[in-house]
Parts: sequence; C-alpha cells; structure tokens
Amino acid sequence: MKRPAIIRNWFVFLVAFSFFAVFLKAFDYSVLSADGTNSATSLISVFVSSFNNLHAHKPNHSLDAPQMFNQNASPDPSVDTDNPFIDVIESLDQANNLAVNKNTTLAARTRRPADSCEGRYIYVHHLPRRFNDDVLKNCSVLVKWLDMCPFLTNSGFGPQVENSEGVLSEKTWFTTNQFLLEVIFHERMKKYKCLTKNSSFANAIYVPFFAGLDAGRYLWGYNTSMRDSLGSDLVKWLAQQPEWKRMWGRDHFFVLGRIGWDFRRQTDHDSDWGSKLMTLPESMNLTALSIETTSWSNEFAIPYPTYFHPSSDDEVFRWQNRMQSHNRRYLFAFAGAPRPSANDSIRKEIIHQCLASRRTCNFLRCNSGGESRCDNPAEVIKAFQDSVFCLQPPGDSYTRRSIFDSILAGCIPVFFHPFSAYAQYTWHLQRDYWRYSVFIPIDLVKDGFVSIKQVLLQISDNEMLAMRKEVIKLIPRVIYADPRSKLETLEDAFDITLKGVLHRIGKVRNNINKGRDPSNGFAEENSWKMKLSGIGVEEEWDHFIDTSMRY
Repeated sequence: MKRPAIIRNWFVFLVAFSFFAVFLKAFDYSVLSADGTNSATSLISVFVSSFNNLHAHKPNHSLDAPQMFNQNASPDPSVDTDNPFIDVIESLDQANNLAVNKNTTLAARTRRPADSCEGRYIYVHHLPRRFNDDVLKNCSVLVKWLDMCPFLTNSGFGPQVENSEGVLSEKTWFTTNQFLLEVIFHERMKKYKCLTKNSSFANAIYVPFFAGLDAGRYLWGYNTSMRDSLGSDLVKWLAQQPEWKRMWGRDHFFVLGRIGWDFRRQTDHDSDWGSKLMTLPESMNLTALSIETTSWSNEFAIPYPTYFHPSSDDEVFRWQNRMQSHNRRYLFAFAGAPRPSANDSIRKEIIHQCLASRRTCNFLRCNSGGESRCDNPAEVIKAFQDSVFCLQPPGDSYTRRSIFDSILAGCIPVFFHPFSAYAQYTWHLQRDYWRYSVFIPIDLVKDGFVSIKQVLLQISDNEMLAMRKEVIKLIPRVIYADPRSKLETLEDAFDITLKGVLHRIGKVRNNINKGRDPSNGFAEENSWKMKLSGIGVEEEWDHFIDTSMRY
C-alpha cells in the first residue's frame, strides 16, 4: 500500500536532481566557494535555498526601482518580468557571491539592464493648489499692464506665431512671455522620464511653486504683508514635510520666473521693492533657478524662455543650418529703448552710435507702452538674423531675454558687463566666452572712449565665422523644447538645468556622508567671483564686482 508514496518520493527526488543538474551546468562551479574549490556543502545549501525560492516565488517589483508616473510605458522586452529564475539567480549571486557565466544562454536571457534613471530620480512635491494652479486662475491680473491669459496656452508657450512672412520656420514658434518660465518648466517636469512617486528614492525634490507669478500680482500698490504672504506659507509647509528633514531642504529646488532681485527685499518698508522670499531662513536651504541671479550662491540662472520650442531634433538642425547660411546685411544690431531714468545706462550712447552708422547698424526701436515691434517674434528674429553682431547692454537689470533671441538668430552677442551672461548662465554657456561673444567694458562706451563699430570691424572674417558657428551650436542649450514631444539626441535648457541641479545636490549629499557641514558655501552672499571662476579674467573684472548693484 505504500509503494505509490515511495514512487512519488523518488519522482520528487528525480525532479529535484534535474534542477540540481541544470544549475550545475549553468554556473561555473569553480566560484561556488570563497577559496575557489568545489564545496559540496555550499552547493547543496545554495540549491535548497534556490529551490525553495522557486516554489515560493511571488512577483513583486515594487522594490526594484521607484514607481514611475508614466504608467503607460512599455516593459523592457529584454527582461522577462514573470520568470522566477531571475530572482533565483539574483539570490544565488548575492547570497553566495557567485559569478554568473556571461556566456550561458540562461544568464544572457535573464540579466537585468542597468537602471537608466540611477542618480536622476526626482520627486515632485504635491503642493496645495493655492501655491500654483490657483495662482493662474486670475491670469488677467498676473502682470499689472498685461493680460497674461493668452500666454498660458500651449503649455505656457502662448499663441502659435502666424504669418511670419518666411522669417520663422514651421509651426514651432510661439509668442512666449518671458515671465512664464515657472509654467513652462513645470509642464516639462510632468513629462520627465525619471519621476518617482516614492520620495525616499529621489535624488532631488522639485517644488512647483509659481513664485514669480505670485510676486508679479503684488509688486505695485500692495504692502509687504501681501507680497510676502504666499511665499512665507510655502516655506512653512515645506518645513513640515518628512522630505525636508532628510537634508533640511538642501535637496529641494524650485524655479523663479523673475529676476532674483524681486525676491530679496531687505526691509519691511512698503516703499521697498519685491518680496523677501529668498531671505527667509528656510529659503537659504533651497536651490533657486531664476532668469537672473543675485550674488547669492544658492541661486543659478537658467535661460529666459524664447520663442522657439521645437518638437524634434530635425527641426533644430534645420533651423541651425538656415542660420549658418543666412545672408547678413548689417554689421551689428540693437533692439531696445533708452533708459533715461537709469544714470548708469549706456543705452543712450548705444542708440546714438547705432543711428550714426545707419548703413552698418540695424536699430529696432522698442516702444515703452502699447504695441511694440519688439513684442513681435518675427520682427525681433529678422533684425537679429540680418546682423552679424547683436548688442546686449544691461536694461532694468543685468540680463535681458534679447541675449537668447540673438543666439537663436545666430547673431554674435556683444556684452558690456560680465554679469549680463558670464556670471549668470554658467551651466548653459561655455566658459571660454571669447569663442561665442564680444566683450566691451561698459565704462569705455559710457564715457565715449570707444566706437563700437570700430571694435567690431577689427574682428576678421575668419574669427567672425568661427564665433557664429559657436553661437549656433549653443541654440539647443538655450531653448525649451515642446513637452508634447521629445528631442532624441539633443539636450535643451531643461535637460541641462536638471543635470546641474542633480550635480549640485549630489555634491551636498557627498559632503554630508563625509561628515562635513553642508551649509558651507551652500548659500553665501557676494559669490560673483565664484560664479566667474574658470574664465581666467576674474582679477581684471574685480572693479565690476566692487561697483555691482547691491543684491
């Protein structure tokens, strides 16, 4: 009566022995023991453990990698996620320090690919709506003199440009407002491929607060309490979250769609400008990305939004080729208006020199009110693409969007102050500034000591062509591509910004792991020299630092 049981036992033994033989064949058993000998005891224990794991196997991939927002992504066809042998082999490898023979069919078929998002995972804080979406509800009052509602269309790019009369190409140009970087960046972040819903996996944490749009509502005619209210509530909310306590906020970053000066009010007098968001204690632990930085080391400048938002690499390549071969009738161009109330402005002298050189200078006059030719993307790009050099003096602040418009048009920018670009966009513009731009000290122009035309005429044709080539190479680095599609081989301003943020936060995390004080150098004032480091002319520009605006 017991023979069937004996047969069943022998059958189980034969099945088990078969599995044992398969594993012997699949692995190089010279590495099954630490000293390189074949240990039968180790082999049997490994096999028993693996056999038990095989029968107890339940697929659970929640710990393999952070859960992604993109739930529609196709699984990697090279990985059989339902194959229990994967976990068996991995447990063998880890528990017994086994080396899988890469030449075996089994190992090749079950090996997992490297995590392409390793070191790049970002967690997005789920803020209460009043910090972002609700700010956009009253879009008509976001800027005092302009209805911003039309500009919020197309993921923050604004209306598509029509009837450009052949100046612009395809359907990739939009009437983009320069103050909508927060919305544009947020829309791109929603499509970022390495998002994680688990903050413990995150290498950085993004705070989608529309600080600049909030500030713009109250810059004129409101007291300091109103200007500071939402920003103060935001940092209090952040400090109460568990993610804050891991690095006390030093792995957090957010975008400011206005210049840094707008967020560093020094007093509580209603007559003083801006909010005090960036002077709050919690903000000292945040990394801020703005269109123009102050001298503080926790601020990093990223490009202004331009009008060009391509959907593919080919669209970028076609535009670059077009700008490389475009015939330029003018030696230099200037698009702007005078600043009569600014004592240090050189615009009056620039306009004077441009008008005195009508055959060689293309002047696009920007009206101070109402409709302006400078608000028309086709007008601006045409003026720049017809010129070899484009003058970029400081305006209301050191920087201006026109810098990036000129780069788009393949027009070599001419700077008059190092804080207009060289100390600002350190992630996006190359450090050897002389390869893509011309620098003329502002004092020499203001005092009438130099002729801009004569300085530019001294540049040879070969030098000019080499500089233009470098400018056109910069185009992908200063644009924000359409989030509804994807660039394949090119990195745009968004991609480069995230690289810079992750690198900065990674360095802070390494310092913490080494027992160093993470606050050292994280948020320090008067860091212009640090931002100019690597250029090689820091000492020559000391007087610019000494006479800089007090940010």
